[in-house]
Amino acid sequence: MDRERPVRRLLTTGALLLLLLGAAADTVSLPIRDARWLPSERLFQGLSTQPRECLRPAADEAERQAIAVGRAAFSAPLLLGGQAARAGLSCASCHKSGRGNPDFSFPGLSAEPGTADVTSSVMSSHRGDGTHNPKPIPDLADPPRLAAHDRKSRALERFIRGLIVEEFDGREPTPAVLQGLAEYVRAVDPKACRSGGLEPVRLEAMLTDARAAVAAAIPALHQGDRATAVFLVGAARSQLGRVDERFSLPGLEPSRELIRRSDSQLAAIAAAIRVGSPVASDQIEAWQHGWAELKRGLKRQEKRSLFSPRVLRRQLAS
Repeated sequence: MDRERPVRRLLTTGALLLLLLGAAADTVSLPIRDARWLPSERLFQGLSTQPRECLRPAADEAERQAIAVGRAAFSAPLLLGGQAARAGLSCASCHKSGRGNPDFSFPGLSAEPGTADVTSSVMSSHRGDGTHNPKPIPDLADPPRLAAHDRKSRALERFIRGLIVEEFDGREPTPAVLQGLAEYVRAVDPKACRSGGLEPVRLEAMLTDARAAVAAAIPALHQGDRATAVFLVGAARSQLGRVDERFSLPGLEPSRELIRRSDSQLAAIAAAIRVGSPVASDQIEAWQHGWAELKRGLKRQEKRSLFSPRVLRRQLAS
């Protein structure tokens, strides 16, 4: 009987999550996952704009690579695991561009927009306290940041690891991913931006992020860190998934086929890395060679997709 209780709780929590997502989906007809945690009156702004990402330059190549790994992981739902991953949540869902998110409003987790319950039993079997107590989502660039610049204490690494494994029931991150996340958070600095405020959500940026995640996987692969390399390829696939959502409109099927073809290549790359196949490097090179064709094909149809503010507004109105 005692062993059945955790199973019952998991099933109950999973069912609750589905109900919450279903309630959110009733108010949104868009295929974009981010729309699930935006209040209806903020959908257009929340889906068409984002804070500018302000990152200070890396001091050397090792730090640059670590930041690239962390940046890719920050936007990947597979990092968090558990119910959060099933819902499509990532670190960037609450901290857009590494900052905050005043529009975040997840059913069952938030009170007013910009808040979240970090001890919710819906997301965590470790820290869930059974009480609905949402708190304001902090801007990661605001001080104090847990002695974020003190690398010797590794306080930030321990804090991030706790968020992943305990707060969201995620798997243990690889050392490279954990270090990368810490270095990414340390690099977030408003002073690095010439101008603050919001910027448009663009196809170019999402495609660049997908390509950057694959590029970050190459050094990990060369170092024999297959787990990190597989994770980063998965992060690239997540970015392509976000692009695909924006092309989920009638008439854009050829564009989605381009995305699916590219994603299938990434899936094959990840499979090759897992088994230590020597062809993985050649597969990555082939994927990179096909990048220009993918980009050209999507850019031609960008104005007809949900990247277009005009199309997005029309879909919301309908």
